[in-house]
Amino acid sequence: MNHKNKTVVRSMDLLNLFKDHAQLTFQEIIDLSGIPKTSVYRMLMSLEEMEFLEKGPDSKYRLGIIFLKFGHLVSSRLDIRKISFPIMQELHDDIGEAINLIIKQGDEAIYIEKIDTNQKVRLYTGIGRRSPLYAGACARVILSFLPDSEIQTYMESVELRPFAKGTITDKEDLYKTISEAKENGYTISYSELEDHTAAIAAPIFDHKGDVIAGLSIAGIEANYQNENIPIFAEKIKAAAEKISKCLGYIPS
Repeated sequence: MNHKNKTVVRSMDLLNLFKDHAQLTFQEIIDLSGIPKTSVYRMLMSLEEMEFLEKGPDSKYRLGIIFLKFGHLVSSRLDIRKISFPIMQELHDDIGEAINLIIKQGDEAIYIEKIDTNQKVRLYTGIGRRSPLYAGACARVILSFLPDSEIQTYMESVELRPFAKGTITDKEDLYKTISEAKENGYTISYSELEDHTAAIAAPIFDHKGDVIAGLSIAGIEANYQNENIPIFAEKIKAAAEKISKCLGYIPS
């Protein structure tokens, strides 16, 4: 390793200290890094000049504002479909049921990815299909994890219309399913968008902790009974969490 590369690596070592510490003094950086004092001083000066670090009036160092700019660029360039697809494929290969990915658009949900190659009975859902946020597990799981104020606003304005025999058309019942979803980490639906179908869905969160998508396992109603429910629920929650982590989400 030449001198230039060594300096770069050491500078990154200093920056990595701030993953676990919001702020550090000059001496704390020396102690934690194990790098000689004079070298730390030179690197801190350079990192501060380039806005990777900033030194406050309390003489403590913190990550600089440039990381906010980089963070925005990274989050805006992440393609949720590209990230989700291999995880969806793995889940589909495991259980043989359709796997759907949806995002919120206004007061609706839109299906943006679906894998159902191995499913014997194909479902109604397809990429580009829209559904209201209250109908179907995959859409409702997004509604369930929105901020309470947004849920309240939505509930006050929405008209609950039936699509199939199991569509929720009573607002008290809808509030109940939302509450259950928050408690359980998933939601389930039976014959809400099409008769004799069922789905179990979990939320996907971004790096800010906001719900941005829903992931569901879906199939014929007969397969979503008894012991299959907790099995499917744990699998969809694990897959959704894996996608969320890829998007920068850190579970609390």
